[in-house]
Amino acid sequence: MEKIKLFFKSHPNLIAGIKLVFFLYLFFLSLELMGGAMKIFGKEFAHTLIKTTSNPFVGLFIGILATSVIQSSSSTTSIVVGMVAGGALNIANAIPIIMGANIGTSITNTIASLPQINRSNEFRRAFAAATVHDFFNFLSVIVLFPLQIFTNFLGGASAALAGAFQNVGGLKFLSPVKAITKPVAKYTIAELKNGLGDGDLYKWIALIISLLFLFVALKYMTDSLKVLILSKAKAWFDKVLFKTAPRAMVVGLILTVLVQSSSITTSLVVPMAGAGLLTLIQIFPYTLGANIGTTVTAILAALLTGNLAAVTVAFAHLLFNISGIIVWWPLKKVPLTIAEKFSEYSIKNKLIPVAYVVILFFIIPLLVIFMAN
Repeated sequence: MEKIKLFFKSHPNLIAGIKLVFFLYLFFLSLELMGGAMKIFGKEFAHTLIKTTSNPFVGLFIGILATSVIQSSSSTTSIVVGMVAGGALNIANAIPIIMGANIGTSITNTIASLPQINRSNEFRRAFAAATVHDFFNFLSVIVLFPLQIFTNFLGGASAALAGAFQNVGGLKFLSPVKAITKPVAKYTIAELKNGLGDGDLYKWIALIISLLFLFVALKYMTDSLKVLILSKAKAWFDKVLFKTAPRAMVVGLILTVLVQSSSITTSLVVPMAGAGLLTLIQIFPYTLGANIGTTVTAILAALLTGNLAAVTVAFAHLLFNISGIIVWWPLKKVPLTIAEKFSEYSIKNKLIPVAYVVILFFIIPLLVIFMAN
């Protein structure tokens, strides 16, 4: 026993590595559990909400709200694609919902930064890393939404692509992260339902458990990362994965395709930013890659159906993200500066980050939708 203690004491990096793997799994599980609980709460709500789309402007805010509620742009996109394919929604109204979904999906990584709120320096870095994704999506919508309304450039270009690729066929990826977390999350929710009945209580308990897991996982992931930083992990990230912006973008794209969730991919770098392992400049292109990667699964699934409308909507999502990168990559200083300044402002009052999430992702969309109807 003494030899084992001595071994681990003389290899702190090994202990930190083991802790990191464990809490990384807990982190992934918390996101899967949170997503599962939110889908139970909101999937029917999201479906009903999307049905009420009366015009493209309202559709944009419906996309934000629906995705914020169910915490999955993939789910929102799937509902939209299904409704377009079934004739319940036209492509012109579907594209703004997809734009809104792009904003709504960034809520998860913003929530992932909140557990570090009591540690000012860590929170400042983590919150900036989380919100730079938000601000890129906001800015992309500000520029591209009016352009889409007046020219339908996304509809035209995506229809052309859909026509070229319609009969290509698709593939289905198995996400390794979902393979190891989804069964545990589903089992946990099922057991809570069996124990607490069919009411709303089990859903709330599942959501609370997921948030507890998230807070614990992020706290100890950050602590483990700090130890690993001292052992040249930072140099490895700087010189290998995030050495150049294009490489960081490719890493974000590939990782998102593999795990089939931009929420997981972007949330993953938040504690790394908090621990000082990655800078905001390195994270920005990584999040852009994640934005592109999150469209790949939907495109492959749409190609599998062979439905022209479904393929068109899926390609519109891809082209929207590519267009946003074309516009804002040369002007990257704008989203980077906004994220940095806002994070510095947010550490002065802990209510600001919470108010930001509640107001921008829920209250404003609800007010717009309510007033439009």
